[in-house]
Amino acid sequence: MKKLELLVLGLVLSFGLGASEIIAGKVVTVIDGNTLEIFTSENETYKILLYGIDSPELDQEYGEKAKRFLEKLTLNKSINVEIQGKDRLGNRLGIVMIDGEDPREKLLEEGLAWTAERNPIVEFETIKEKSREKGKGLWKEKDPTPPWIFRRQQTLTQFKTS
Repeated sequence: MKKLELLVLGLVLSFGLGASEIIAGKVVTVIDGNTLEIFTSENETYKILLYGIDSPELDQEYGEKAKRFLEKLTLNKSINVEIQGKDRLGNRLGIVMIDGEDPREKLLEEGLAWTAERNPIVEFETIKEKSREKGKGLWKEKDPTPPWIFRRQQTLTQFKTS
């Protein structure tokens, strides 16, 4: 009987760990084209990176435009975030929904984001390619620099101290 109880407890715990964390809150700050801060009813603030996309950095062309567009879509609005994990810096990655709409799709449609560098979401690749074909947003440029390349270049140009 003891073994059966332990087995059931183990199964319950393992299913609980696989469940997605949902956070509800209000967007209080848009940091850049794919990063938000939300404030919850529990008086907690969370920084959320939009899962599956990457917008230009603020120092890049279209970076400020992406930020303003995301502000228009989300600022001061109530949202639900399904947490997908964390990035290498510990930031929460999430799928944000506002009244059933996904701002990631809108950013891609407007040419204000790339799909993720690693393991891009197939549906998002399709949206991005349509935007590229239409020459929208950053796709007006001949060969725009993806934000992950831009960040690496910035890191290389910083002075190293010993």
